[in-house]
This record gives sequence, structure tokens and C-alpha cells, in this order.
Amino acid sequence: MGTPKSNAGTRSGVTDGTRVDMHVKVLDDGVVTRAKARDLDALVYAPHFTRWPDVVDRAAAFSDDDLTVVPGRELFTGDWRTRRHVLALGLERSVPDFLTLEGTMAELAAQDALVLVPHPGFLTVSFGRDHLERYRDQVDAIEVYNPKHPPWDNSRARRTAADMGLPAFTSSYAHLRGTVGECWTTFEADLDGPAALLGAVRDGLPRQVDHRRGPVHLFRRGAEFAHLGWENSWRKFDRVYLSGTEPTHPGHVAYDGRFDDVRVY
Repeated sequence: MGTPKSNAGTRSGVTDGTRVDMHVKVLDDGVVTRAKARDLDALVYAPHFTRWPDVVDRAAAFSDDDLTVVPGRELFTGDWRTRRHVLALGLERSVPDFLTLEGTMAELAAQDALVLVPHPGFLTVSFGRDHLERYRDQVDAIEVYNPKHPPWDNSRARRTAADMGLPAFTSSYAHLRGTVGECWTTFEADLDGPAALLGAVRDGLPRQVDHRRGPVHLFRRGAEFAHLGWENSWRKFDRVYLSGTEPTHPGHVAYDGRFDDVRVY
């Protein structure tokens, strides 16, 4: 992945190819129905704090001939104050949360996983420019529109992608069912199944990003942003995720101590 990848453009009326919402947190029958109504061909399902085998199984259970659900993991790296999010696809085995950023990226490299940067530069929870420069050869794409972002963050993300020659993507980042399909990435190729989508991301295939507009889209964006109040509260984080028994905590018995040298909790 050391060869620079060309940056994909944004906001086009592309209708052919494969239309993908590149990052959702929710998945059920209602989500599938909504995705199809939005003319999506695929979703990337990457829930918080869920072990990889469970994500894979659930993605397969909701895939059919009309909608491909691709499993992913949004990994939380670092501690509460230094956390950075990384979206990983194509994992071979489970990776826990709460490792150092260096430890997480080393494990993803060892698995030759795809690395996507969600909501870059947003608050304190994603890659800034310095992180992107450090891991430039490992990053496969950067999100250039996220409905939770204020306009200036989206503009900065587009500039960063263009400046660094990084392929672009967008997603609904839906934590709420109604947001699914509000944003999409259209690959200019017919991609049949998860492996084809992963290959398109890895190879930097041409794609366009776009999103819905108008008052309903603004409402959906506001609802998702309001959801951050609970999603990022310390009370929830401490009570729910740091007990050591959560399925993606590095101290969980499932990881057999493999990550003890790079865990932060």
C-alpha cells in the first residue's frame, strides 16, 4: 500500500456502479428495508464494542441478493483522553479496543486489513493531519463528508484528502435507523459481494461521494449530533466499557493476554 492513491471526487450524479453506505452502527430488518428504499447496494456494518465473529455473523444474516452487508470494526484506540477511531475492514481475527494507536495499527498491518479514517479531525476522536501523515502508507481512504460534522470539518476533510492524494468515502455513520442511506459512496464498477468491495477500496477504484439535501437531511444530521451527548459521555464509557468483561476489552478472556503489552486499560 505504499503507492500513492489518487483522490476520488465528491458530489456527483453517478447512478451506475455500486452504491454503498460505508459505515452504519445499526442493523435489523428495518435498516435493510430502508437501505433498499434508498437504492443502496451495500452497507458496511461496524458496531461499537462487538467482537469480530459476531459482526461477521450478523452481517451475513442480513445480506441477500439485493443488499450486501460487509462487516467492519470501528476500533477505539488510546484512553479516554487520547482516543482515536479507526475503521477496519477485512480482519482475519478479533482486535480489541483500548490499545495504543501504535499497537492497533501494527495489528492491522499484520493482518493486512483495510484501514479507513472516519470523521477525520472531529473533536478529539479521530485522526488529525499528523496521524494521517504518520500512517499515510497504511490508510486506504478518508471520510470527506460525515453528517455529524459541521460544514468546516467536512471542508477540511476534503482539502486533506486532496492534498494527500487519499481516496475519499462518505457514510451516514448512522447510530439511528432513520439516518441510513443519507450519504453514500458510489464505486464506478459493479461489485458483487464483500470481497469485491474490499478489493475496490484497497485498489483505490474510482468512486464518487454524495448525500441527501434539504430540511429532512438537516434534521437527520441534528438528531445524530444530539446522540453524541450519550454516546461520548464519561459516565456511559466508565460504567459500560471499562469493566474488563466487555467483549472488546483487551482484558477479556477471549484475547488470552495477547495484547497486554499495548493495552491502555
